[in-house]
Amino acid sequence: MNYGFIYAGLIVLVMLLYLRRQQRTHLRNVRKLEKSLASGFHEPASLHPIIDPTRCIGSGTCAKACPEDALGLINGKMVLKNASACIGHGTCRQACPVDAITLVFGSAKRGVDIPSVSSEFESNVPGIFIAGELGGMGLIHKAAQQGRAAIRAIRKSIQAGPGYDVVIVGSGPAGLSAGLSALHHGLRYLLIEQEDTLGGAIAHYPRQKITMTSSIELDMVGKVNFGQIPKEQLVKFWKETVVATGLKISFRECLQSIDKIDKGFVVHTSGGQHHTKTVLLALGRQGTPRKLDVPGENSPKVTYRLVDAAQYAGKTVLVVGGGDSALEAAIALSQIDSISVTLVHRSEAFTRVKSRNRELLAKQAANQRVQVVMQTDVKQIDAHQVLLDVAGTSKTLSCDAIIVCADGPSRKNRHRISD
Repeated sequence: MNYGFIYAGLIVLVMLLYLRRQQRTHLRNVRKLEKSLASGFHEPASLHPIIDPTRCIGSGTCAKACPEDALGLINGKMVLKNASACIGHGTCRQACPVDAITLVFGSAKRGVDIPSVSSEFESNVPGIFIAGELGGMGLIHKAAQQGRAAIRAIRKSIQAGPGYDVVIVGSGPAGLSAGLSALHHGLRYLLIEQEDTLGGAIAHYPRQKITMTSSIELDMVGKVNFGQIPKEQLVKFWKETVVATGLKISFRECLQSIDKIDKGFVVHTSGGQHHTKTVLLALGRQGTPRKLDVPGENSPKVTYRLVDAAQYAGKTVLVVGGGDSALEAAIALSQIDSISVTLVHRSEAFTRVKSRNRELLAKQAANQRVQVVMQTDVKQIDAHQVLLDVAGTSKTLSCDAIIVCADGPSRKNRHRISD
């Protein structure tokens, strides 16, 4: 018996099966990419990977590491087949064996609206550091890691002298983690928060919203293991941590501007002027909500976040926006039978939202629990109705309440940093 022919036949069979599997994977990913492009859902929401095809060897390890199934092999090279599903955790880059992946912000279509920071979270202004959501990292555990890492970098840069070592702006996960690190290392710090509660954007999530997080390493505390917990429980943890560690927070103190001076900065706030060697901006991107700037917006019927959907029982509600916060608000409201909900968005598609939110919204829309109107701008708000521009056509809509969930602060509310 000629075993050589048998072995050769087995090798050929294995190769044919492998190539057939690769072809099926290729076609599946091509269809996914085409569907994503056709539906307008191919814009990344945050930090996302760019793959260098000249370095990619098509091992597939990055795709296996991606829990959102955002990556896939096409023609033997990895591509971002479903960009809107990517949430920016960066595990794909860590998994790549040939360093073919770069994590970036922005895109050719929507530009880059995220500050540029170094590997140690220092901005293009020496001495000013950025961590957390302002830097594009909205994931809770990642933001906390960044706050801690930024303080480590700040410790290496500061020198003896008067004033604070660091002024930390914001008490979300990044700011609180940074404050704990500053306290742990004996730095002279000031932690300011423009509102009267801590937790940043988390504190304003709808009631009982599940916060998706994982283990966090915090100075003064150690490793804390989280699962999928409601926001109330997470905020409670932060409050208990502040009390237990003695972390000082100056509430209701709002950042106004930052001036560069010799050997540091003067930080101007609603509470006065503070001299500091460094500044860590741990601001949320929606702490000061973006307004519509239309007539009637100062009406008491207008608010900028949903806290409790039940308070709108029996009412007609208009939700304005196209981000995750807008979709989550519309979904929460639509789950109460007595509420009539309309969601309007100025663009043609929801391009910067989590796939789960898009799917839940589509389900509620199919069940006629929420009406979704695209290519729509709010033009005027009256006592009992709102004037809309729907793809160039003026329409009026009766509503009892309006929830504006536009992402980020308006341009006129951005903070000034001067040399």
